[in-house]
Amino acid sequence: MANDYHAIVIGAGLNGLVAAAVLGRAGRRVLLVERGAATGGEARAMPFADGYRAAPLTLDAGWLPPKVASSLSLPLRDTLGSSDVTASVALGAGKWMSLPRDARRAAEAIRPHSARDAERWPGFTARLARIAGVLQALYQIPAPDLDTTSLSELAALLGVGRKLRGLGREDMIEFFRLLPMSIQELADDTFESEPLKAAIAAAGIQDIRQGPRSGGTTFVLLHHLVGAAPGSLRGRPMWRQGPNGLANAIEDAARSARVTIRTSTDVIRITVADERVTGIALASGEEIRAPVVVSTLDPARTLLGLVDPVWLDPEFLHAVRHIKFRGCRATALFALDGLPDQSCGDGVVSLTADTVSLERAYDASKYGEISERPHVELSIPTLRWPDWAPQGKHVMVAHVQYVPYPAEGANGSATLPARITGLIENAFPGITSRILHQVFSTPKDLERRYGVTEGAVTHGELTLDQILFMRPVPGWGRHVMPIAGLYLGGAGTHPGPGVLGGPGWLAARQVLATR
Repeated sequence: MANDYHAIVIGAGLNGLVAAAVLGRAGRRVLLVERGAATGGEARAMPFADGYRAAPLTLDAGWLPPKVASSLSLPLRDTLGSSDVTASVALGAGKWMSLPRDARRAAEAIRPHSARDAERWPGFTARLARIAGVLQALYQIPAPDLDTTSLSELAALLGVGRKLRGLGREDMIEFFRLLPMSIQELADDTFESEPLKAAIAAAGIQDIRQGPRSGGTTFVLLHHLVGAAPGSLRGRPMWRQGPNGLANAIEDAARSARVTIRTSTDVIRITVADERVTGIALASGEEIRAPVVVSTLDPARTLLGLVDPVWLDPEFLHAVRHIKFRGCRATALFALDGLPDQSCGDGVVSLTADTVSLERAYDASKYGEISERPHVELSIPTLRWPDWAPQGKHVMVAHVQYVPYPAEGANGSATLPARITGLIENAFPGITSRILHQVFSTPKDLERRYGVTEGAVTHGELTLDQILFMRPVPGWGRHVMPIAGLYLGGAGTHPGPGVLGGPGWLAARQVLATR
């Protein structure tokens, strides 16, 4: 066993690539290992039919924090672009309510449904953008440590405090009022048009097994608005070359920092001696030594799957076992020979036009069943990246909530694909005749393919008890684990999913700060 590396990073998704690149740039000898055949992880677009590609787990492009981009010298100028129409709601029979990013144009789209709502929309989206700006500041510093005496950390927290005070008294009160609120309450407080309320509610239940009437779902909306252009309800600026372009750019940064990258390499154990990490053991039988291991797998996969429990306190293990993952999303990929209607634009398209139907779709999942009318959201990535399909053809990606884990054998699971295509046909009349090929994946399939516990691409739900310093578990939100030399840097840590490379960047900074 050669002690060839200062640090080993497990998982070459965006967080792993960023963590490895940051450590490499600091002069560390770094090994990055990945179970799959390529880097990029969940974000990478992969082929699913002859000539067709898709990134099945991402309707939202996510947010690349400026501090991450600058630390790796990633070129942001002229590389990011946004959808013109960020969200649409299907009204049936090929009709839509589409919401452009420009708030004034969106107000005109809302006006036929409610003149009162049209007048309120610009102010509503502007306020959400200001409040999400506070989270944006929080997401670029370590999770708050209420007992800290570090001057640098206190200065960072003071910066967030100034950002909060900068909201003004009214918006500062609104910030604390909104975080625990249900998205249903937020929509009802402000608007009267049911399709508009449904569009807002759908944005607050992304990848969480909660309905729109559940507390804390407004926080989910705000979390996914971090980094979005003002006026947007869904959809953050995307890498113009597609998600593979971003993954490739970060991989290039890692390789230029002399990081060694090994794909098709399966880690079966993190080795420990005398309460300190000593390296990793591979399925091949090889063992590689290093005094630091940064895992970007989800907390359960790392702490319950790769670490011998003898090295962890029983109370800590109890907390890890009770992390809420609760994968509830299925995906469907469609290879199409064309589109009958493109009026909905290239943003997120929700097929649920009222909040009662959203809540009922959630109700079924509480009992391990699948709703007769699940909530479906669509995107057509080939409107942005036409090279993902043969010329003149298209790809459609569908996300389906709520499909309980494991779903196999659940009431309605056998007929779910047909129900999904039926809902899509109602929104896009004639589209089923254009489907050349489709691939359907349950949460159990996602767990097998991507190694995410219970099929939860979030690495742990974004409920209020699992954010900031309580992510992954209370008291251990600073990326440093109870075993010396072990760090977590995946989406299951602060600041969570959808912050591209953010958790990996913060974890690497913690490694560098620890002598």
